[in-house]
Amino acid sequence: MLTVNFQSRTPVYQQLYDNVVRLASMGVLKSHTKLPPVRVLATELGINPNTVSKAYKMLEADGYIYSTVGRGSFVSDKLCQDEAEKIEARQQLKQALKKAYKNGVTKEEIEEMINQIMSGGDR
Repeated sequence: MLTVNFQSRTPVYQQLYDNVVRLASMGVLKSHTKLPPVRVLATELGINPNTVSKAYKMLEADGYIYSTVGRGSFVSDKLCQDEAEKIEARQQLKQALKKAYKNGVTKEEIEEMINQIMSGGDR
């Protein structure tokens, strides 16, 4: 499940971090799923336990995982919440675009607004 590419220029701890975030956001790692212990994962991947520990600490600092003394590290529900908020925002945007189009706002005007917002011109 978690893999590293030793040929990559990306540091191994960053690869582990990215893997956990990607798998959790895709739903492969569900909320409250227990992650492998540091030593076990390090042995499986053939890397130093300190590397795994660094990735876990970064993930915990960013709120993607949480640790419980004596039980291990678990996937938090942050990515699930972030994804739910993104889905809701998309639905709201779709409704607003339909309403604007229905009321005569042209595609060009919508594109111009999007470009303004994306470039930081309209905050």
